[in-house]
Amino acid sequence: MGSVRESAVGIRTIGSYLPEERVDNLARIATFGKDEVFVKEKLGFTKLARKSTDEETSDLCVKACENLLKQVDLPLEEVDCLIVCTQNPDAAGLPHTSAIVHAKLGLGTSVAAFDISLGCSGYVYGLSVICSFMEMNGLSNGLLFTADPYSKVLDSADYNTELLFGDGATVTWLSRDKPCYRLGRSLFSTNGSGQGAIHVDSEERKVHMKGRSVFTFTMKVVPQQIKACLTANDCTVDDVDRFLLHQGSKFIVDNMTASLGLPVEKTPFMAAEYGNTISSSIPMMLKTLLDERPEKILISGFGVGLSWATSLLFRDPDNC
Repeated sequence: MGSVRESAVGIRTIGSYLPEERVDNLARIATFGKDEVFVKEKLGFTKLARKSTDEETSDLCVKACENLLKQVDLPLEEVDCLIVCTQNPDAAGLPHTSAIVHAKLGLGTSVAAFDISLGCSGYVYGLSVICSFMEMNGLSNGLLFTADPYSKVLDSADYNTELLFGDGATVTWLSRDKPCYRLGRSLFSTNGSGQGAIHVDSEERKVHMKGRSVFTFTMKVVPQQIKACLTANDCTVDDVDRFLLHQGSKFIVDNMTASLGLPVEKTPFMAAEYGNTISSSIPMMLKTLLDERPEKILISGFGVGLSWATSLLFRDPDNC
């Protein structure tokens, strides 16, 4: 790795939860005046995961944790840090959702718990935050949750959002002991003047998105950051085994892949059966790759804010 510093804290494994209910986009395209080509080739989402009306954001987190605990032996009493990344928290957001998750998991009082209010870039930000927080404070085991059920704020008549977003949650176990992947150099960017491109109306409490503006922003700035992140980590495109781009839509992923000249086989689109799950988008994909053990994985999230963030994950050969 040369001069690139990797985090001492790293990813052990990932748990996830997708509700069983699915909304069939192909069955309702006529309602929005769209056709099958638009759904399959532009959006890419033939189905969208939907939580039940009685499931809260914290419930999605708990179910993701249950999935994690089925895979690994992690005594919850050894967890000393818990972060929830969400922009659609429980109730009105007070108390913070991480406190509610903490209570539902029955964790002890010597646990740091707080929320991060970020969307599509949230997982990349969250990894850096939790790794830094744990290293600075000598913590051993942390849980980074992502859960952003946009179904809470969708306008059923707006195809710009109603056909895109799915509900789901993930939890990433980070540890000093035997991490499988370590975080390399990360890059972060913000353009707050573009905040109106994706926002929730303060009166009707529905999300609105200017699709063309988001696409233009994405194609203009994200490829530049990806290239800069590769340079910052002493890597080239050929060095990276997988590029996990936020699953905003198939059209975005396809165009960014072409713009960067990335091999299609290294840049998967995996969300066709559940939709754009916001901050859970990248860890949902990452979970499926952990058993394959790729050496280097680039992750890049971009969207609401406007915010974008990119990092590289390096496999630790001593641990996995």
